[in-house]
Amino acid sequence: MIWMAKKKGKRAKREVPAQNDGEELDTGIPAPAPSLDGALASVKTNRYLQILIGLTLIGLILRFYNLGWNSLWLDEASTLSFARQSLLGIWESTAGGEFNPPLFYWLEHGMLAFGESEFVLRFLPALLGVLTIPVVYLVGKEFRDRNVGIIAAALLTFSPFHIFYSQEARAYAPMLFFFSLALVFYLRASRSNEVRPWILFGIFSAVAFWMHFYVAVPIAILILHALVTSAGRIQSDPGSAKNLALAVITFVVVSLPLLIVTADLFLVRTSSAPTFGMQGLNVIYQTLLQVSGFSDFILVPFIILFLLGVVYTWRKDRNGALLLIFMMALPLVASLILSSRMPMVPRYLIYLLPLYFVGIASVYPALSALVQDRRMVYVAIVVVALISMPFLATYYTTPQKNDWRGFSSDLSGITGEGDLIVVLPPYMAQPLDYYYSNTTDGTIELGANTGEDLQAIRDGYPDRRAFYVVTGDILAVDPTGDALDWLDTNAEFAGQHMGIYLFRSG
Repeated sequence: MIWMAKKKGKRAKREVPAQNDGEELDTGIPAPAPSLDGALASVKTNRYLQILIGLTLIGLILRFYNLGWNSLWLDEASTLSFARQSLLGIWESTAGGEFNPPLFYWLEHGMLAFGESEFVLRFLPALLGVLTIPVVYLVGKEFRDRNVGIIAAALLTFSPFHIFYSQEARAYAPMLFFFSLALVFYLRASRSNEVRPWILFGIFSAVAFWMHFYVAVPIAILILHALVTSAGRIQSDPGSAKNLALAVITFVVVSLPLLIVTADLFLVRTSSAPTFGMQGLNVIYQTLLQVSGFSDFILVPFIILFLLGVVYTWRKDRNGALLLIFMMALPLVASLILSSRMPMVPRYLIYLLPLYFVGIASVYPALSALVQDRRMVYVAIVVVALISMPFLATYYTTPQKNDWRGFSSDLSGITGEGDLIVVLPPYMAQPLDYYYSNTTDGTIELGANTGEDLQAIRDGYPDRRAFYVVTGDILAVDPTGDALDWLDTNAEFAGQHMGIYLFRSG
C-alpha cells in the first residue's frame, strides 16, 4: 500500500501542467480541509486568489447593476409563462413540443416564491453568471496554468456577450455555468483518467443538457476529442476506455427522460426551413462577432490572438491545441449546416466562451517569457477591462430590449373603453400583458397572424376602434407579408417604440 501511494503521488506530480508563475506548484495530492484562519491567510498571500476575488466582485456588480431596468422581452415573458405552471406541467410542455428543456423553468418556478419582478426572474442567470467567473479560471488553470486561468476569467468578467445574457431570464448563462464545470472535470479526467472526474464530467454535462438542448453539440465534441487523443492508448489497452465509457453512461442515465423526447423535438424542429434566426456563413460571422464583444474592432485581434494561442499550445500540448480547435471549429460548422433546417442564433453557442477565452489567454505564457515581468498579468487584465469600456458606457443607460414597459404605458394613455387591441403575432401578448392590462383599461385584446385573421376581426367588430400592436416577428409566422399588406391598406401608422409598431384603424 505504501508503494502504491508513492507511485500515485509521483504520477500526479508529473501530470501537473507547468505553471510559469514563480509560485509553488499544486502537486495534486489532497490537502487537509483548510480552517478559516488558513483560508484568510491564503487570501493574504496568494495573489491569484486576490485577483480572482476582485474579478468575481467586479463581475457581481456588472451583472446585478440595473438588473431589472430593461423590460422583459418575448422570450423572458415566455419563461414566466412556463414557470407559472406546475413542475409536472413544465415537463409536459417540454414533452409536448416546447423547444427548451425544463430544468431552468423548474428553477424559475421556485424563484416565483419571491415575486414576478424582472429582478427576481433574472436573479438566477445573474448569480450563475457571476459564479462562472471562478469556474472559467479553473478551466484555464487546468488547461495550462494560473496565468491563463486568471486572464480567461478576466475576459469573461468584462465580456459584453456574457454580461448581456447573465441579465436575461433565459437558460443561456446557467447552461454555461454547468458546462464550464463539465469542462473542468473533463480536463482533469483526460489528464488523470480517474473515475471520479469522469463521472463528474458526465453529471455536469447532463445538467447542462437539462438546461439547453444545443449543449449536446459541445458534449459530443468533448467525447470525440477524448477518443481521438486516446486512440493509441485504447488500441493497445481497450480497458483504458472504461472510465470514458462510464462518463457517457452517466450522462445517458441522468439525461434519459430528456433524451427520449429530444429525438422527436429535433425532427419537428428540422422538418421545415426556419422562419427566423440566421443562415449560412452569417451564423459564423455573427457568432464570432458577438462572443468577441459585438465589435469588429475587437473581433479581428481576438481571432488573431486565439490562433496564436492555438499555435503556441500546439508546441507544448498537442492534445490541448486539438481541444481548442475542435471546440471552436466544429460547433461553428455544425451550426452552419443546421442553420438551413432549424433556427440558429449566436446565443445558442454561448458555450464557446470558456475555451475561446482560454485560447486567447494562452498567448500570455509566450509573452511573459519574452518580458519576464510577473506584473504583466495585471496589464493584461487592465487591457481587457479597457476594451469593454465602450460597451459598458452605454449598456446600462440604453434599452437593450424592446421597451414593452414604456410602450404599454403609452398605449393605455391613448386607448378607451371598448377599443380593440390586436396583437400580431398573438404570442407577443406575453410581454405586452406583463405590463398592460386590458381589463383595467377596458379594452378587448385579440390576436392575429394573417390578413384573413385581421379581416375576420374587423367583420366581427365593425364599429370598434382598433389598435394593432406589431413586431417584426409577424414575418416569422406570416412570411408572405399578407398581414402587413392588410394593415397598409386598412390602418394607419400611429407610432413606433423601438421594435414595436402601432397601427390604428382608419
